[in-house]
Amino acid sequence: MNAIIEKYLSNNQLWAKQKRESNPDYFDLLAKEQHPNALILGCSDSRVSPSVVIGAELGEVFVHRNIANVVSHADLNFLSVLQYAIEVLQIRHIIIYGHYGCGGIKAAMSNKHYGLIDNWLANIRDVIEWHQQELQAIDDEHERFNRLVELNVLAQMKNLRQSSVYRKAAQNGCAPQLHAWVYDFSTGIIRDLQSSPEIIIPK
Repeated sequence: MNAIIEKYLSNNQLWAKQKRESNPDYFDLLAKEQHPNALILGCSDSRVSPSVVIGAELGEVFVHRNIANVVSHADLNFLSVLQYAIEVLQIRHIIIYGHYGCGGIKAAMSNKHYGLIDNWLANIRDVIEWHQQELQAIDDEHERFNRLVELNVLAQMKNLRQSSVYRKAAQNGCAPQLHAWVYDFSTGIIRDLQSSPEIIIPK
């Protein structure tokens, strides 16, 4: 067996042993049901694991991840997760969780062709087009990159609000509260875009 895979399996056995030692009922309780407080839509980037970053235990958050945390109305995978989270798990919060330094955002900013993923990046290129004037006014490339990360999170929150699943929940008076977060893996800190006074929220 590959040494990396052996390491992962060994780590798992040690982790499970430690959990049982600290709480003998831990896995029995976990196996019965889940009651997550929030659904997190995050990026697939290996450096930004949502559960790890917020210190969540198993069962606390329902997580869906894709390239650049996109809400696509054609993505039945995410829409199914969203429906299950709202209608079955009855979560009360949905967090769109982007991050600075996002490779998907950077790829969308370039004129390069990447193959199949170009179809997915089109969602982000739409965001660039919508905010072209603002982005072009930012001279510093790094700042422009960071701003697009923020604008993408805010755009995906709008997309989520327009989804049939969320609109149905809103009509029934049970729509979860939406949150726009950006994680900075250079500091380990999450920025809540809606409560940061220096962040401009597009209308």
